[in-house]
Amino acid sequence: MTSPASPASSAEADAGLLGPGWAGSPAASATSDTAFLRALLDAEAALTRAQAALGLAPAEAADAVTRAADPARFDVRALAERARAGGNPVIPLVADLTRAVGEEYGPHVHRGATSQDIMDTATMLVAVRTLDPVLADLARTEAALARLAREHRGTVMPGRTLTQHAVPTTFGLKAAGWRSLVLDARDRITRVRDTLPAQLGGAAGTLAAFAAYGADDTTALTAAYARELGLCAPLLPWHTLRTPVADLAGCLAFTAGALGKAAADVLVLSRTEIAELAEGSGGGSSAMPHKANPVRATLIAAAARRAPQLAATLYGSLAAEDERPAGAWHAEWEPLRDLLRLVGGAARDAAELTEGLRVDSDAMRAHLGLTHGLIVSERLSAELAPLLGRARAKELLTELARRTYTEGRHLNELFAEQPELKDIDPGRTTDPTRYTGSAGALTDRALERH
Repeated sequence: MTSPASPASSAEADAGLLGPGWAGSPAASATSDTAFLRALLDAEAALTRAQAALGLAPAEAADAVTRAADPARFDVRALAERARAGGNPVIPLVADLTRAVGEEYGPHVHRGATSQDIMDTATMLVAVRTLDPVLADLARTEAALARLAREHRGTVMPGRTLTQHAVPTTFGLKAAGWRSLVLDARDRITRVRDTLPAQLGGAAGTLAAFAAYGADDTTALTAAYARELGLCAPLLPWHTLRTPVADLAGCLAFTAGALGKAAADVLVLSRTEIAELAEGSGGGSSAMPHKANPVRATLIAAAARRAPQLAATLYGSLAAEDERPAGAWHAEWEPLRDLLRLVGGAARDAAELTEGLRVDSDAMRAHLGLTHGLIVSERLSAELAPLLGRARAKELLTELARRTYTEGRHLNELFAEQPELKDIDPGRTTDPTRYTGSAGALTDRALERH
């Protein structure tokens, strides 16, 4: 055991200088080196307590290990440097913790376990402790989007496909769609969080050492260990059965992408020449005082771009050889922490973004007229086909669309000049607010989901 980190070494800690998306978020503290150290110590102390609960260790040993497992008593930086010798931080930590516990009860530290048992269990603890605030921020985001969907149920705006105006839609439906993705992310994270397991297998996943120390029922020991930690008891040791890590990778990457979808829309719709949306308090520029950049959406978009590659590394580690692997397990630690941090930061930013999002319904309405009535050409095709025949309707609309663009005239004017269309009311037929289909009903249906 060594002394606490000095101010100089603390200043060198990863504070997120290059990670503004997660710096200062709950995920930052939940995934810090100190947080991992706390989780490692919690895993060690829980193991001794579980053994004591089954009569495999004295109750005094459990108390002694739990008291000694105080992160403030250990030097994170020194542990990191000494971890190089054995390839993981558990080995030097066990040595320090054993000394801290003392000669009488020190032999009960880490008894029967292997380094991966403690490292995997600590990783699951860190994940649970990070996902809880993520879920809280997703709840804030969902509530803000539900409000926007209700308020703008009838706010008509251009629907855009392949970057171009397509047919009218409503902002309420768009917000309801964002909310649906957030709820999908919530459900996936909740399901994974509630099934994350403790790890206990011993040297090669047979629990042999625990039996040697007197555990007649290793299943009961595993269950007691999981209860001490608030994790699930695994069916089997999962040293090379990495489903829990793959599940984490999947739900985290999905969440980053789900939030990234909303951010991508905000980035497009807050462009100066569109300005249908704006962040409540945009970021400034170092050179241009007039700018209010959509910083929250930008940081979420950055997280969404990084997350798939990090998840790919975790999926790649599924192919782990033997009963404990060389490299596959070790490759998981940093990308999983990065994923937790990215998603934690993105969830925080999404809550702030949606709670402060400003909607310019007048701009949305004005943009419906940019194509001079052609935004409802789909409706016109449907209405004119029975009147003129499908081929003639398509030919006429194609010609009118060409003239609308080349002559800069509204479709209504050109309609009025066509003898074939004298019985059509162009004002009604080309009104984009009358062609939003089932947008309102779809919004209502989406909002029924809790």
